[in-house]
Amino acid sequence: MTQVHSSPPVLDITPVAGRIGAEVRGLRLSAEISGDTVVALNQALLKHKVLFLRGQQHLDDAAQEAFAQRLGDPVPHPTVPSRQGTGYILELDSAHGGRANSWHTDVTFAVAPPKISVLRGVVIPPWGGDTVWANTAAAYQGLPPALRELADKLWAVHGNDYDYAAHRPEKDISDEGAKHYREVFTRTLHEAEHPVVRVHPETRERALVLGHFVKKLVGYSSTDSQHLLSVLQEHIIRLENTVRWRWTQGDVVIWDNRATQHYAINDYGDQHRVVRRVTLAGDVPVSVDGRRSVLHGKAVQPDGAGKSPAAPVPVAA
Repeated sequence: MTQVHSSPPVLDITPVAGRIGAEVRGLRLSAEISGDTVVALNQALLKHKVLFLRGQQHLDDAAQEAFAQRLGDPVPHPTVPSRQGTGYILELDSAHGGRANSWHTDVTFAVAPPKISVLRGVVIPPWGGDTVWANTAAAYQGLPPALRELADKLWAVHGNDYDYAAHRPEKDISDEGAKHYREVFTRTLHEAEHPVVRVHPETRERALVLGHFVKKLVGYSSTDSQHLLSVLQEHIIRLENTVRWRWTQGDVVIWDNRATQHYAINDYGDQHRVVRRVTLAGDVPVSVDGRRSVLHGKAVQPDGAGKSPAAPVPVAA
């Protein structure tokens, strides 16, 4: 008998911007999608870095976790409790400090940052609250050759004690939700040393590893670090390296955390915005000369550590 092999699914994919981002249409996400579809999604993610899927209102927390598990191993946030009743859902609620007007790659203060994030729109304001992503691999390729050569040799210390308040309007700085968020987020301090340029474990592309968790460059003074970091970061966020998404309720966005940064725009005033995220375990970054990221010292307990948080608190995305 002749064996008939089915062809892998062809996803309906439309690029959203020239260098990053594509919309996947006509796909209903669930834990039951086929293995071939998972492979096709991963291939699309490696190519486009960020995938946008509208019309996923059927997903609840459990279904989001179950779907995410098809792409990798879910992991909880290292410093913030998961949403009550879930294993891995991190709720980003604007009413409880879930805002951040700054560019970042998720959890780079860990020695092995997540590889993929899966974010679902739950409560979306009628205006504002967009998220922007940047392609850090394209940014690296766009560096002048001499700057690429320098970046290849740089290492940076990343920590979770980033000062969100320093980048907020006065009204937000005094917000109790924001204060509680920071207390929980930094209850245990973590630091890791990463190469400024990592080799992507699947595509072998070189990508910049920066963002707001970077504290300083190894071997450089604070002043020199800030100058060099600013130059590199400006290349990452050049408009041609970015894509901006206007959320609607039920949207799901999947991004490759190893080759992107993102920025949640805090421009929606007192309107309510809730999104929920699952992150998937990643590997330890490797530099262009083969060295792996390392923990920077030991986790330390700041004053007040040991108190349990009153409730789960979000991080911004």
